[in-house]
Amino acid sequence: MLSKVCDTLGMAERTAASIRARVRAEMTDEIKAVARRHLAEDGANLSLRAVAREVGMVSSAVYRYFPSRDDLLTALIIDAYNSMGEAGEAADAAVSDRSDLLGRWMAVTRALRAWAVARPSEYSLLYGSPVPGYAAPEDTVGPATRPVVVMGAILSDARAAGALDEPGGAANAASAASASGRVPRKLRAELRRAADLIAAGVSETVAARAMIAWTEVFGAISFDLFGRLNNVIDEREAWFDHQMRAMAAFIGIA
Repeated sequence: MLSKVCDTLGMAERTAASIRARVRAEMTDEIKAVARRHLAEDGANLSLRAVAREVGMVSSAVYRYFPSRDDLLTALIIDAYNSMGEAGEAADAAVSDRSDLLGRWMAVTRALRAWAVARPSEYSLLYGSPVPGYAAPEDTVGPATRPVVVMGAILSDARAAGALDEPGGAANAASAASASGRVPRKLRAELRRAADLIAAGVSETVAARAMIAWTEVFGAISFDLFGRLNNVIDEREAWFDHQMRAMAAFIGIA
């Protein structure tokens, strides 16, 4: 009898804990949703008190979920990086012909641009001006690398298939000359580490070009979103595709 009572109490405690966890998760999601709306309206100048008012909580209650503004910003940044990473990964996975390396590169870069166009305030939080007084913690590093890892997989697959035209190859001779050839010695160790992490087997020179191209991807998106192309380029998607094809050729994706 005592055993049954203990089992019943234990089950009640587990049920109560489960309910508390679910309520906390739902409230956390609601706070972040309101904070995203504030991002869209006011930029990264978030106020926990303002978020609390809209959620219908006293500010002291919000602090139980996010002890500071920086904690809330970190949660939003991690969510945004993961969401963008998932968009890139899904776009790559949707290319059924895995040997179509240019198609995969174009699919991933288009997906990243589409994500940014649909969520400009979150993109600005990630790639816009730094938030004054905020320092991103280590927790953001993993999510931030997800789009880079997708690109690295394309490069590794291209090399394995013999479809990556390394510097010095016939197809890449012109770009090799224009890109000033060799990587400076002082950079080689860092580029080797980067290549080993995201695109095993590629040379330091290809890794350098990949990093230049990745900078171009986000530079192109930023110029589009932040109005730098206004009164210059109207056909934004066509211009973005042109840049991405040029970058694929620059890297050596045949």
